[in-house]
Amino acid sequence: MAVEAKVEESAAQEHPNKVAEENGNVVLSQPKTVEIEKSSSYREESDFLSDLKEFERKALFDLKSKIEQAILGNSLLKKDGSVKQEEDNPKGGKESDGSLAKPEDETTPFDKDVSLWGVPLLPSKVGEATDVVLLKFLRAREFKVNDAFEMLRNTLQWREDGNIDSVLDEEFGADLGSAAYMNGIDKEGHPICYNIYGVFADEELYNTTFGTEEKRGNFLRWRFQLMEKGIRKLDLRPGGVTSLLQINDLKNSPGPSRKELRIAMKQAVGALQDNYPEFVARNIFINVPFWFYALNTLLSPFLTQRSKRKFVVARPAKVTETLLKYIPAEEIPVQYGGFKRENDFEFSGQDAVVSEITIKAGSTVTIEIPAQEIGSTLMWEVMVLSWEVHYKAEFVPSDEGSYTIIVQKSKKMVPQSQEAGPIRNTFINNETGKLVLSIDNTCSKKKRLLYRYKTIKSSSF
Repeated sequence: MAVEAKVEESAAQEHPNKVAEENGNVVLSQPKTVEIEKSSSYREESDFLSDLKEFERKALFDLKSKIEQAILGNSLLKKDGSVKQEEDNPKGGKESDGSLAKPEDETTPFDKDVSLWGVPLLPSKVGEATDVVLLKFLRAREFKVNDAFEMLRNTLQWREDGNIDSVLDEEFGADLGSAAYMNGIDKEGHPICYNIYGVFADEELYNTTFGTEEKRGNFLRWRFQLMEKGIRKLDLRPGGVTSLLQINDLKNSPGPSRKELRIAMKQAVGALQDNYPEFVARNIFINVPFWFYALNTLLSPFLTQRSKRKFVVARPAKVTETLLKYIPAEEIPVQYGGFKRENDFEFSGQDAVVSEITIKAGSTVTIEIPAQEIGSTLMWEVMVLSWEVHYKAEFVPSDEGSYTIIVQKSKKMVPQSQEAGPIRNTFINNETGKLVLSIDNTCSKKKRLLYRYKTIKSSSF
């Protein structure tokens, strides 16, 4: 049987090794990943010294000198732990007295092996990772050496006062486990942290988490612990993955009218921005309700322009499309329109890779899965963004005298299927041939087809 198929030229050019047209049939074979669409608003800078501008290299050298002087002079931390970030300037500007340095007799002895996230800060022990960490502080303060130095000191003091180094060993119970967690990596290798604010719509959990100042403090420590866990997944070397991707799901989230949540979010934003500089590559907000813009206005004064440039906002109808710009489909959970199912190991390794092709308006695309060995199990998954297309599956035997087997009658793929994940099906062949999946786009707009498949050979034949 011959199926009319049309494929956009751009799709064929993006996938030259998996798109071939033969008498109107489109044969799709070896899956290939789709390259990331870069953001025009923010781009991560290189940490290689050779890529730095002259003023940036000078700032890094000057910051190292100040740090060495402070460590050797025993003046990096205050005895009374009174290093504080200026309350009137939550963006972390210089302290009003212009300096936090005190005479040596007002400081506590400080280990010359001082480190931050496992990276030594003393220049004489310097390594590539030291430059990467110091560049984060410099970039957060626009390469103003004094401001970056004060920010570093404030961070070290904050960690000392709050005993942050021990937070990884603390237990916070299972209730908050569903509120935020690490899951997968994006197209550039950044570990992904999901923040699910909708869980706080539960009144009991809300009160348990934010009801008192002590509970909000516990929440903040739990959030710092999650950040520390994320940093442990990073490679703090030039050319390594040195930051995280944040996904903030606001579906069913309590609004800014909830005072306790508003206070906790303000505290979290301030502490994370001031003490974990440049550890977030991008902040993506999804399922954004209308009240988000009011909350954004409230928090905006506490955010640097650099932080704001990392924000990406997606309304509910654009969640999957937005995430696909930054995350491979196989790494996006099914509830967000991706292919990743919890505790599902049917697709792994190279088999897990999802391929993509564009279906023009009013055209049909077929995917042919060869079945050269009798008794093989063919497994496939198919999803179309915006759905509203017709899909069917048939097995076409190699023997022309055999009948075509209808595996799936033509049916309409509808948006309600999205949260259940892509369509998955299997077929065991009793003779050689090919499985043909047909996706018919009768709409007036082009569609994006995502798919993957694998063949499990039988040992009994």
